[in-house]
Amino acid sequence: MGSAGALHRNAPPPAQQDDAQDFDDVDAHNLKAHIRGIPDFPKPGILFYDISTLLRHGPAWKAAMAAMADRLRPYRPQLLAGIESRGFLVAAPLALELGLGFIMLRKPRKLPGQTIGLDYALEYGADRLEMQADAIEERGQRVILLDDLLATGGTMAAGVRLLRQAGAEVPAVAAMIELTFLGGRNRLDVPAETLVAYDD
Repeated sequence: MGSAGALHRNAPPPAQQDDAQDFDDVDAHNLKAHIRGIPDFPKPGILFYDISTLLRHGPAWKAAMAAMADRLRPYRPQLLAGIESRGFLVAAPLALELGLGFIMLRKPRKLPGQTIGLDYALEYGADRLEMQADAIEERGQRVILLDDLLATGGTMAAGVRLLRQAGAEVPAVAAMIELTFLGGRNRLDVPAETLVAYDD
């Protein structure tokens, strides 16, 4: 998906919380307090979930990454992959937290060297993901795919297919935010780990 957004019309923005609050334990309520709702962005009728406010709050962001790392460890990943562009913001620090390498899934013609790609259908139109052809060094490497947001699941499902095409095993996917009312995880054939869910 690559963007943190999309709710129905007239939905109230999530409640905000003083950035000075102590953030010692992570739960969905606390994380939501650090995610800002922007009505009518990028177009009227859309409520955009902006993780910029979480990113710039150091203790909250660190705690969120630690919580996500705890979710991923049981899957025994050997690499993490992120979907352009906000998926990079999640996958790269998690790779550091877990002591793993990180690979990028990007839009066409953004990566140097030989690439492999996958075209996939969206609700309105089509898109393409590419990755470097040598990113998966051994067939069967365990790679978890990350993005900031799980919405309809189309881009995440395409990313899983591309990683498998490259020879990876994908034991799970993960995202910071899930819009459960869009049913994205139903398009996936692997477990989906998310930290924050919005139900309507």
